[in-house]
Amino acid sequence: MAVRQKIRIGDLLVSNNVITEDQLQQALAKQKSTGLRLGRTLINLGFIQEDKFLEFLSEQLNVPFVDLRRYRFDAATVQRLSETHARRFRAIALSERDGMLLVGMADPTDIYASDALEQILQQPVDIAVVRESELLATLDIVYRRTDEIAGFAEELDEELTEGQFDLANLAPQADDSDAPVVKLLKSLFEDAVQVRASDIHIEPDEMVLRIRQRIDGVLQEQIVKERRVAPALVLRLKLMSGLDISEKRLPQDGRFSLKVKERKLDVRLSTMPVEHGESVVMRLLDQTDGAVDLDNVGMADDMLMQFRRLIHQPHGLILVTGPTGSGKTTTLYGALQELNEVGKKIITVEDPVEYRLQRINQVQINPKIGLNFARVLRACLRQDPDILLVGEIRDQETAEIALRAAMTGHMVLSTLHTNDAVSSAMRLVDMGAEGFLAATAIKAVLAQRLVRRLCDNCCSDYQPDARERSWIQHVVGIPVTQSLTLQQPGGCHRCNNTGYRGRIGVFELLIINDEMADALRRSDASGFVKAARRSKGYQPLVYSALQEAIQGVTSLEEVFRVAEQVEEETDDATINAEATVADSTEVTESESIADETGVNPKPGNEGPSTPIANEDTEKTAPSEHIIPWKEDD
Repeated sequence: MAVRQKIRIGDLLVSNNVITEDQLQQALAKQKSTGLRLGRTLINLGFIQEDKFLEFLSEQLNVPFVDLRRYRFDAATVQRLSETHARRFRAIALSERDGMLLVGMADPTDIYASDALEQILQQPVDIAVVRESELLATLDIVYRRTDEIAGFAEELDEELTEGQFDLANLAPQADDSDAPVVKLLKSLFEDAVQVRASDIHIEPDEMVLRIRQRIDGVLQEQIVKERRVAPALVLRLKLMSGLDISEKRLPQDGRFSLKVKERKLDVRLSTMPVEHGESVVMRLLDQTDGAVDLDNVGMADDMLMQFRRLIHQPHGLILVTGPTGSGKTTTLYGALQELNEVGKKIITVEDPVEYRLQRINQVQINPKIGLNFARVLRACLRQDPDILLVGEIRDQETAEIALRAAMTGHMVLSTLHTNDAVSSAMRLVDMGAEGFLAATAIKAVLAQRLVRRLCDNCCSDYQPDARERSWIQHVVGIPVTQSLTLQQPGGCHRCNNTGYRGRIGVFELLIINDEMADALRRSDASGFVKAARRSKGYQPLVYSALQEAIQGVTSLEEVFRVAEQVEEETDDATINAEATVADSTEVTESESIADETGVNPKPGNEGPSTPIANEDTEKTAPSEHIIPWKEDD
């Protein structure tokens, strides 16, 4: 049954020598100013570990402890308790047996909450103790707004059918929160924030309206409803973005801001005429936390140290390269955060400006009025900058201005849409830039990709088959034993049954040396590639991704995806079991450089920046703060 007696948990902790009387008094004093419960205050002060505190509560109150990360939820049972009540009482309905409902609570000593829950649920409850952090994360997952969104779409459809639709509700300043179109959009954005979606796609088909979200780089269908609700939805969004509502034949781009669940969002909106109406895609940029710190972009320690040294040089050009959606903007903003000091003037030229940064002069280009990258960049050089960020080098003129700026005392950061670091420097020469400019100005190229992080709640061990071991052996250049153990995705409520939750960056850093500079000067593409691959410490992207897989952070499937995307270096690393399986399966322990499942770098190479783990190495724990990687242009 639910806990009925009033518990003085502080006295119990002291009498059981878990904390001291002095620590209790400090916590009580702190509690008066914060309003937090005593247990949370003790944990925040570091007087007791959360797990130890919960274990103590479980024993003293004779209630079970439930690990929500491993719990298999029944959707119908969870919905017995509304989201409002679940968040108010820090509780979640877990299971029902013999007329008794088991409810997980962050604070099982809260008698008022347990009594209120019994009245709300109209049945007796048993209490289990759960971690508060896990509870809050789980509430965000289980109370998805899919049904709510579908309901509002149905309500809007009925309003349209009955001819009661009020155009005034579409105005951006409309305060009628009861209007179906307003409620539908509000729920769409709330759900997107809840699941960390980077984009919302609204797509009218012949018979239906399809709404999808891009989560961790993958599109997932949210709802499919009657197509007739689409025009009202698009019209409202156009008005919010300041677009021409009468123009349906041409694409339009707009932007607006809104606040969703205490998160400030900038929304970039694009409309495009399609066969059955207008398709709308919204890119969601969370401005609440600002740009990501460079420490959190996911680089290995030694690579991060090298990258920091490079960006702190007084002049030169550093390129960050990768296809659309590889996180280039996130990395560059992290570098700007690092360089943003009172004594430096920083100017960015972007299309568009995505995060607002203090002390930094940010310019958004506008090709319609002739304000392109090259024109703004020339003007920037007359503004006495120390550091320039060029959103993208797209043409010869921009390339030459950026290179000359880097040669004349400015640090220039920019991006290129190339697949790997080796091909990027020569791309500027291919654009028409002089080879001697590139050779003198370019200091380094950082290539990157994003791979999905395995959900730690449902991933499981597996051993690669002969074909996969053969591929790994080809990449690392040494034998791989049959006992190599990796992780594979599963599927649970925490990851929306995808097996993945969040993303991490994998990187390839190429520092330009004299041999590479000489090849650039001669515009010798072949010589540059050979020099790059011979350079000290160079490791291709696929090697970095493979490290993450062997450490249990991502899956081999994600590594294969990176390998397929990268040109040259990994194209010839395609699995070819027929040619090499015999070698990989006849390995003896004495022949293998690795321990059991360990894989070490090629002989004569510097090796990966982080040691590749063997089966005894603890899997890298996922960060509590999931990096908000941007789907950059």
